[in-house]
Amino acid sequence: MRILVTGGAGFIGSAVVRLLIRESEHEVLNLDKLTYAGSLTTVEEVARDPRYRFLQADICDPDALARAFREFDPDAVMHLAAESHVDRSIDGPDAFIETNIIGTYRMLRAATRHWQALPEARRAGFRFHHISTDEVFGSLGPEGAFLETTPYDPRSPYSASKAGSDHIVRAWHHTYGLPTLVTNCSNNYGPYHFPEKLIPLVITKALGGEPLPVYGRGENVRDWLFVEDHARALRLVVETGMPGETYNIGGRSERTNIEVVRAICALLDELKPRSDGRAYAEQITFVADRPGHDARYAIDPAKISRELGWEPRETFETGLRRTVEWYLAHEPWWRAILARSYSGERLGLKAAG
Repeated sequence: MRILVTGGAGFIGSAVVRLLIRESEHEVLNLDKLTYAGSLTTVEEVARDPRYRFLQADICDPDALARAFREFDPDAVMHLAAESHVDRSIDGPDAFIETNIIGTYRMLRAATRHWQALPEARRAGFRFHHISTDEVFGSLGPEGAFLETTPYDPRSPYSASKAGSDHIVRAWHHTYGLPTLVTNCSNNYGPYHFPEKLIPLVITKALGGEPLPVYGRGENVRDWLFVEDHARALRLVVETGMPGETYNIGGRSERTNIEVVRAICALLDELKPRSDGRAYAEQITFVADRPGHDARYAIDPAKISRELGWEPRETFETGLRRTVEWYLAHEPWWRAILARSYSGERLGLKAAG
């Protein structure tokens, strides 16, 4: 297939692009605006492959999208382009509404026009795969897990914008017949993760000798999914998923935030001990909680396991070790980001205005 991947220079999108080029025969057009969180360094290892192309474009630009569909002529779209950080959505929700809702609408309009013009055989095989988050479901109590049928209850501007985009995608399937797929995933982690998110933030601050900020008492629970396991699931969905269906993708790896931070500290104690012999955990500092911080997320991935045969390969322990080792081996990559576009400052404390 020819697959148009939006947001393919970002964290999850680049993992998808690398997987598709490395492990399939598909052709890939990586369409990315290259915002602060996007970098072509994430796809350098596949950039010279003749099946890979890149186009810098904004998903909110209908003319650019029309050209991309016309010139690349895709058989499928994997739509990952999104503003994705909850704290940034608290400080500045405008970009989240614009990109995640309006941008998804623009993508659907362009994809529908393209799909309607395809020959019958190709039209039957076309897929629009929208990649979303478990945060659309809101906050869980101490028991249970999110199912594909769980009612939406978003609590942040980010999750509300993703919930809106999910609904628009499903509406396009029911109203216009566009063969759509929706996936909702749990918290991703792994190589090339932008250092504003918890795991890379803790790694980079620990190595810099800085305080390791933990919201509240660190008791909020997340289900963690290694990004390469997620990329394999996404490939499986776009290739074999049933149009109109939703698939939840989770790592079966629930941890409190403080457990995650302590696990990172323990790995760094082993792999790169502090020069003064003290433990990295001594840098942990509890800070004021995030506004509207959801207590717990957990995904039940039974459907994708049962219907498509997907299972995560990494446990949280093996995936976290691979992640810490990657950041230790790629220090110039994240130090360049800290110097250029994000210096590790606290986000999510401003009031929207």
